Amino acid sequence: MTDRTADARTALPPPLSEALAGYEDHLRGERDLSEHTVRGYLADAVWLLDHLARRGGVRVDDLDLATLRSWLAQGRTRGAGRATTARRAAAARSFTGWLRRAGHTAEDVGLRLVSPKAHRPLPAVLAPDQARAVVESAAGAEKPVGLRDAVVLELLYASGIRVSELVGLDVDDVDRGRRLLRVLGKGRKERSVPYGAPAERALDAWLTRGRPALATPDSGPALLLGLRGRRLDPREARRTVHAAVSATPGAPDIGPHGLRHSAATHVLEGGADLRSVQELLGHASLATTQIYTHVTVERLRAVHAQAHPRA
Repeated sequence: MTDRTADARTALPPPLSEALAGYEDHLRGERDLSEHTVRGYLADAVWLLDHLARRGGVRVDDLDLATLRSWLAQGRTRGAGRATTARRAAAARSFTGWLRRAGHTAEDVGLRLVSPKAHRPLPAVLAPDQARAVVESAAGAEKPVGLRDAVVLELLYASGIRVSELVGLDVDDVDRGRRLLRVLGKGRKERSVPYGAPAERALDAWLTRGRPALATPDSGPALLLGLRGRRLDPREARRTVHAAVSATPGAPDIGPHGLRHSAATHVLEGGADLRSVQELLGHASLATTQIYTHVTVERLRAVHAQAHPRA
């Protein structure tokens, strides 16, 4: 939470501040969301309540549909795009839903709040030969950091996991016999994700020659380590990906999430069904996974336009 948001929270009337504190306990305790997600929901709730207070509201049951709509409209006049407006509307509905369930309000006023659907641009993906060049860019490294970078690239592309899931892996989360990763995803949902033989070779080199050289008493069970022996920071993993991608001719400017997109697209193009890809990526909704069908269709159109004599 930024200083400005913290100041706005502090300035809220006591009844609004107390309701917000209860909502925070709900997000952290009952829903067990990640810290990043909690901060996002709370920030939106703070600014919604700040807007309510500026309109003269002092209690959460002063919150009505007109206030919700004017709050979203205010954001749009300040330059908020469709995606931001849709996110704020979803956060408002989450908050008003909790207010009703917790008995703070007689009705859930957010149920009637309509917001524009966020435009979801097609993700940039690597071509298969580009992906191969990226993940093999650290192949043959002998220094500990190079061996670690090879694992970062291989696992991100081989498994399609998120960078937060990658750096959260412990040594015991790797089942090398079956080549499976035990991943803790969003909402602390656990899933098993397979990886291939090249990633296993990179893991073997890292665990036998790389990790022991960087490990310290502070390393704990972390699979991937930084230079000081602590668990690898996601920012360092992102830098590794960007460096490898930027060195690959013709590759789009992507980070770890781009490797995830690429893995999903290539698996679908290889014949996997959509539900299998949903399980692989850990998506709660199949609708989230369906964006990759659009990616493959666009790639097919591009190939058709270039190769068909009557395109």
